Amino acid sequence: MKIVALNIWFYTLFVISSSVVIPLLAVQVALWRIFHSHRSAMQRFRRAISIYGKLVVHIPFPVIRVRYETAGQDDTAVPYIFVANHRAASDAFLMCVLPHELVQVVNTWPFRIPVIGLFAKLSGYLNVKRISHEEFHARAGRLLRDGVSIVFFPEGTRSGGRTMGNFHGAAFRLALQERVAIVPLCISGNENIPPKGSLMLRPGTIRVRRLPTLAWQEFKDLSAFALKNRVREIIQKELDAMERAA
Repeated sequence: MKIVALNIWFYTLFVISSSVVIPLLAVQVALWRIFHSHRSAMQRFRRAISIYGKLVVHIPFPVIRVRYETAGQDDTAVPYIFVANHRAASDAFLMCVLPHELVQVVNTWPFRIPVIGLFAKLSGYLNVKRISHEEFHARAGRLLRDGVSIVFFPEGTRSGGRTMGNFHGAAFRLALQERVAIVPLCISGNENIPPKGSLMLRPGTIRVRRLPTLAWQEFKDLSAFALKNRVREIIQKELDAMERAA
């Protein structure tokens, strides 16, 4: 009954807050665009998405807690390529904890979500299933040169559990090509919030841990294949330590 009550509470507030907050944020950004540059408007747009994400992840507090842990504060004015493991659909919302202007690399399904999908498209989120390899790298490169960080979930699909899948290489080829630092992220505790194939949330604590930055100079001589395996090993080792301590 507690789980049912949690879900009724969350989804009711989710629908109400989305129907109010999203239009308000959209109007604010539209008004801002009238008096400021396109670049400034896009910064506002992405900031609005982050604010909305923070609202969503905090609705079920304190039954579901989100903890952001960082090994040092990186320069928010510098773009990074963030690489995270992928356990649940909630991972995309959890990226709101990062204090950066950013976009995410996603599959097609997030773009199908009413309103949210439109916001993601307008803010420059990259759909790896709908654009060519060349166009992907061109658009991603422009974003990075504009100071926008990019989040990758290189497993490609959520694992649904604690076993991490193999990594695809797009994030690592991009990092080598654009000479951009990589920041590994570990997400733990949300494999059942919600479980894969379900919308039912369960109580728990979700931890997002930001690991030390890998500067381009540290991996510039590696192949994309070697780099992806190195980053995967770093994330897996930290996840193992987080779960032993939990």
